Amino acid sequence: MCRNIVPLHNFEPAATDDECRDAALQFVRKISGMTKPAKANQAAFDRAVDEIAHATRHLLDDLVSPAPPKNREEEAAKRQARSADRYEALRAFQEQKKAARAAS
Repeated sequence: MCRNIVPLHNFEPAATDDECRDAALQFVRKISGMTKPAKANQAAFDRAVDEIAHATRHLLDDLVSPAPPKNREEEAAKRQARSADRYEALRAFQEQKKAARAAS
């Protein structure tokens, strides 16, 4: 899954329309392979974002969960910690690779 798209279900307060649109935009960018479409494709791109945002809003409104709502700040902190772990592992790998090249 695209790391920029974050879960929006079961939060207090509920996801906003802007959050639904942001997720839709990231999704369309990912599947289209472009961040900024050409003028010839702009209308189709924007229409796809609008339709996906609309469907996302309906999905979130219809979903139910027996679990208590999650805290946005806690979930954001967890995402940031996972990201930091990924980047630290990547940095350590790159240093090992550089050291191995220097040793050969």
